[in-house]
Amino acid sequence: MSIVDLYESSNHRNNIAHFSAIVNLATIDGDLNDDEKKLVNRFARKLDITEAEYKEITKNSKKYPVVPQAKTDDRLERLLDLFKIIYSDHEIDETELKLILRYAIQLGFSQQKAEEIIAKTTRIFSGKIDLDEYKLILNIL
Repeated sequence: MSIVDLYESSNHRNNIAHFSAIVNLATIDGDLNDDEKKLVNRFARKLDITEAEYKEITKNSKKYPVVPQAKTDDRLERLLDLFKIIYSDHEIDETELKLILRYAIQLGFSQQKAEEIIAKTTRIFSGKIDLDEYKLILNIL
């Protein structure tokens, strides 16, 4: 097996673990609604999940552990994906908040940093930001 094969295999296992986290969050409040199904299917394509893997993961999403990410940008991208699936129904509940906090920590953020990122991202997704925060996000001052 070549180095490239090992990397691709490792990368794909990482994608499977991430997809499993997405499915786990999407199904936390019951079956997938239409919006969640669309997002889950889009993430399956983006993460190169096969049909067989898709079926296995949707059958038992808790089977696959979260893979920590070395780079902050990779952690943030994973969290953003999870927030997209959580907010596909336009709300976040306490169970989802607890679960995404756990995932953020497993991805490699400290408890304090995870709480801070989740609080800010929740405000952004829920539309509860003021003009100053909005300008800061856009880097316009």
